[in-house]
Parts: sequence; C-alpha cells; structure tokens
Amino acid sequence: MGIDFHNKENQTTYTTRHADQSWVEAMKELVPSMTTSKATDIGCGGGIYAKALADMGVPSVIVVDFSQAMLVGAKENCKDYHNITFKQGDALDTGLDDDSFQLVLERALIHHIQDLKACFQEAYRILEDKGVYIIQDRTPEDCLLKGDDNHIRGYFFERFPKLKEQEIKRRHSSELVIETLKEIGFSEIKEVKLWETRKVYEQKEQLLKGLQGRTGRSILHELNDEELMELVNDMDKTISTEGAIVEKDRWTIWKAVK
Repeated sequence: MGIDFHNKENQTTYTTRHADQSWVEAMKELVPSMTTSKATDIGCGGGIYAKALADMGVPSVIVVDFSQAMLVGAKENCKDYHNITFKQGDALDTGLDDDSFQLVLERALIHHIQDLKACFQEAYRILEDKGVYIIQDRTPEDCLLKGDDNHIRGYFFERFPKLKEQEIKRRHSSELVIETLKEIGFSEIKEVKLWETRKVYEQKEQLLKGLQGRTGRSILHELNDEELMELVNDMDKTISTEGAIVEKDRWTIWKAVK
C-alpha cells in the first residue's frame, strides 16, 4: 500500500527523533561547517536534519519537500529555528535559484526517485561552484544486513521476504549513484559507510510502540495491520535486550563537489 506523504495523519511521523551525534560527526568530516553559509535540505520530511545543520552553525537553511503535510510537521518541529525557511517543491524541480547554495543535502530521498539523472541535475543547478552535494541513502547491500538487537531493521526482511523484494526494488546501487554523479559533472566523489544511531529506547516497549505506529518507517506501510501486529509480536519474542536498546541503521553517504 505504501505511505501517503500527503496525508495529514502522517505529518508528524518524521518529527519524533533528533539527528544523532554519529551523523553530526560524519557531516563535520565531510563538510566543514565554517565553509557553509547557506544550505538546503531537499526531501526534508520532519525537518530533523535541517535542525541539525542549523545547530552545526549553518546560518541559513531552506527546507524543501513535495508534501504540504510534511512541511506542516516540519514547521512545527523547527518553530524555534528562525534561520530555517520552508518551500514546497519537487526534488526534480525545487524552484530554488541557480548557483545559490554551498551545501545540498538529500537524506533518505533518492530511493523515492526513479530518475536519478534529473534529481542530480537539479542539485547541480542550485549549487554554487565548489558547492558540496551530500546524498544519504541505503544501497541494496545496506538493506540486507542481518538483524540483531541493534540493527532492528534487518529483522523486518527476515520476517517478511516480500518487504525485502520491495526494498531492493526501490534502492539504487552505489555504482549507479557514482556513475550518474560523474555524468552530470560532479567531481571529488567520495563514498562512506555510516552506522547511524537512529534512536535510543529506554525499554523494549517503546520500540514496539513505535513499530506499531509505523513511526518514521515508510517500509512498514507495505504491511497491512494484521501483518504489522505479527511483526511486533515477533520482535517482542526475538529481541533479547531487557534494558535500553540502541537502534542503529547502516547507510551509504556520497559526497560530490560541483
């Protein structure tokens, strides 16, 4: 069935976390914040990572999302950040000015995009010369890692093979991403892997509640309510940790320079 990003009921599903320090440190390694005066977060969701960029010292952050419902949630989440502004737009046609950003961030976006070339061309257009493009997403290899008490996501695909098929179908290989970046004209392309802490749960019950609500997990919208409860019950039996759970996801990050 898939997630409906335009449904008002989903407007807060991506606002309930904070960017972890593991992500912040990775960004500091890739993009020294002192060189970035203006950034855009395309496909911003709930604005979690726009807030992180602002906290890292970026003076101006413009967030873009194609969903008005997502932007409503993001505006509420970022209401105390006066240097974050909001614009409805598509990753292939943002409506932003040419050559106007030092940094373009697209996190967990490109698996929703079929035409990578058009997406990357748009990022190239709005970047200044020597501007940095950061793409963060999962490759098929990232998705198929075995599940454990930290890598919760791996269990989804072991329990429901149909989710594995859906996940692989929507993910791009690193080779394709890099080839397309080069084709557009980007240079200094670098790939890094990141085990990003997604969330820390004081107790397993908090994790199970989040799963039941499909919170921030678009892949779980591929399950019907009965299947979702089967997954939650299975997770309850499978996860052995009785105390705090540190959930981590494996990501691939590509850095490219215009």
